[in-house]
Amino acid sequence: MDRKQVLHQFVQLYALQPERLSKQVRIEQALRQAITQQWPTGLRLPSHRALSEAISVARQTLALAVGTLLKEQLLKTAHGQGTWTCKPVAPPPLPHANTPLSERAQQVLQGPGASVVQSGAFVPGIPDIAQFPMRKWRQLYSSVTVPQNALLLSYSTGGYGPLKRAIRDFLERWRNIRCDTEQIIITDGTHNGIQLCAMALADVGDTVAMESPCYWGARNIFTAAGLNIEMLPWLPGQGHVLPDTPGSVTLAYLTGSHHYPLSVPTSATHKQRLCDALSPTYVVEDDYEFNRDDHTNLLFDATSARHLLVGSFSKMMFPGLRLGYLVVPRHLAGPMNRLRSELFREGRMLDQAVLAQFIFDGDLDTWCRRIQRDYLGRQQVLHDQLRSLPHVRGVSPPSGAISLCVEFEPKINDVQLAQALLKEHLIVRPLSPVCIKGDTRTGLVMGVGMLSGETLVREAQRLRRCLEALLG
Repeated sequence: MDRKQVLHQFVQLYALQPERLSKQVRIEQALRQAITQQWPTGLRLPSHRALSEAISVARQTLALAVGTLLKEQLLKTAHGQGTWTCKPVAPPPLPHANTPLSERAQQVLQGPGASVVQSGAFVPGIPDIAQFPMRKWRQLYSSVTVPQNALLLSYSTGGYGPLKRAIRDFLERWRNIRCDTEQIIITDGTHNGIQLCAMALADVGDTVAMESPCYWGARNIFTAAGLNIEMLPWLPGQGHVLPDTPGSVTLAYLTGSHHYPLSVPTSATHKQRLCDALSPTYVVEDDYEFNRDDHTNLLFDATSARHLLVGSFSKMMFPGLRLGYLVVPRHLAGPMNRLRSELFREGRMLDQAVLAQFIFDGDLDTWCRRIQRDYLGRQQVLHDQLRSLPHVRGVSPPSGAISLCVEFEPKINDVQLAQALLKEHLIVRPLSPVCIKGDTRTGLVMGVGMLSGETLVREAQRLRRCLEALLG
């Protein structure tokens, strides 16, 4: 790897770091990512002057960042001889355990899971955390953490009441859902809500029907719960491919108004046709991504005895929040609330109080309207760059969601494409691993949450060039 390539990669990684961070921290993170993910051990770096001039920072700032990485032993230096990369040494393997993980756990770990890389260009599932109004969020924390609110440090049996009321009103404004406060269960995010449904509504060996392609996280939860998973291909505009002889189905897990990972609108008619054919005991809809105008795609009915809705604020606001909600039938509200308390215990009262006030003040509505307009524009940029690539069947239409999916002809190996792009620090997910055997769709799922403005345009052009070379 020559000096020019090293400088080019360093500049690219530096540009990807959030601008709210100090220049020193951005340099540290860029160098750390390059050393651990791209550069070989023993690579001699260009001079401090060349590195600092490449990103227009003071040499002292660069020297401080390099000093941090020297302490972390990711770099080494010798007086008058330069600076070299030094990848961290892997710890020695642990002795083989006599008691391996359970079969269910091994099944989960063998399938698609959470990416070890959670930042970078086009990483899916991450909203724009750089623009989130963190100053207002900190102010709300200061207002609720006062001595008079000492009860917020205790358990939150049943969830924080004001937050339930705030969610009830938010759902009516944005999803046209009218439910009672008692029907809302506060969860620690979407996964926790799905896990509660699996534990409360199905027994080991029961069947859950899912769409293909599916959300890998939900499939892992159902696998860990010991459920039998039946995946049915879903084709946009056509609906589900129904089995010839439907068996007994306990749960039907469906995406909400916007399909993930295909990133296209769903259809309440298609979902109703599936439920009529399978007659599941319960129907769980995961409202993963949505905008204000697509609520007609939901099948969920708050008055029904078998419909549940899972939602999360992590994709609207920031992933570390880990707060969500579950809307359940009235007759299940009491038992499922008690089960949640017994299985998971409840807390996070401070977080719940801040979120409630954030919603009551109108800040969540303002944020959603603003960021969804931004996402629409970002998706248009990416859509325009990808739609004319060779072997592309289609690109999901621009929307206010954080995800976008490009589908290829079946012969394209999307897993190899994703691995090749990772080497260029372009983080995407392949589509085929979340499809059932026989569903030959391939593609790439990517996000627009971490890029905006000129950085997005530049990285979208770089993604197109990389894909042109790989697909050519």
